[in-house]
Parts: sequence; structure tokens; C-alpha cells
Amino acid sequence: MQKPSSGARMDVVAIAKGDKLILRGLKLHGYHGVKPEERTLGQKFLVDVDAWLDLRQAGKSDCLSDTISYTDIYRIVEEIVEGPAQNLLESVAQRIASATFTKHPQISAIRVKVGKPHVAVPGSVDYLGVEILRYRSVDASN
Repeated sequence: MQKPSSGARMDVVAIAKGDKLILRGLKLHGYHGVKPEERTLGQKFLVDVDAWLDLRQAGKSDCLSDTISYTDIYRIVEEIVEGPAQNLLESVAQRIASATFTKHPQISAIRVKVGKPHVAVPGSVDYLGVEILRYRSVDASN
């Protein structure tokens, strides 16, 4: 087995195994999509978020000030999903990731999944959607 060629690869492995805040099954109404009816009627969106950060101090202190409130991340998601319409779920997910990085500099990585449960496809599905994984970069071009 070949070792990773750079420290960056090791950081990715560490992030994937590190501490994270988890938000699952956020259900919000928005007007995203390329079809006129999506923009007019809107629809339900399902969102999951994982935000990686060091939670050791919060675990020791039991103080909210040593972590990030789930409510803060929920409000970011809510503002974006219920805000101005985007054509693509990719854009909705990217906006959630970027806004979360901007507001919470202690987050080192974020995974955002955005799904549409009500889509016009010729079969039965739970939802269709996108999932992105972003890492905080030193140049802040998230």
C-alpha cells in the first residue's frame, strides 16, 4: 500500500474521522429549480449537514460557548433554502457551505446534502439530490 504523497491527504483522513456536529432531516420549503412550476409553487427540500470541528473543549467544559449551536447552522440552512431561488441544488448546497464557513471559522470541513423528495421521474424514489464536501482553504475561496 502506497503512503499519501502529501500532508494534505493526511488532513483529509483526519477530518473524516474527527469530531463533527450533525444535523439530519431538515425539512424546508423553497422555490429552487429550473422548471417554472418549481419557481411558482415551490416544494419541500431535505437537508443534512455535517460540520467538522474540534469538540474536545466543549466535551470537557459542558459550555455552549465552546462549540457551535445547532440552531446557528439550522438558521443558515433555513435562510438559504427559504431565500432567493436558485436553479440548481448544487448552488443551494454551495451557498450553505460558504455561509457556514463565513460565520463559523472554527469549522474545518462541511458536508451538505440537499434533496428533493417530490420530483417528476418515471419511478418511485425517496428523493433525488446532491451532496458536497468542502474543506476550509487558507485563501478562503470556498
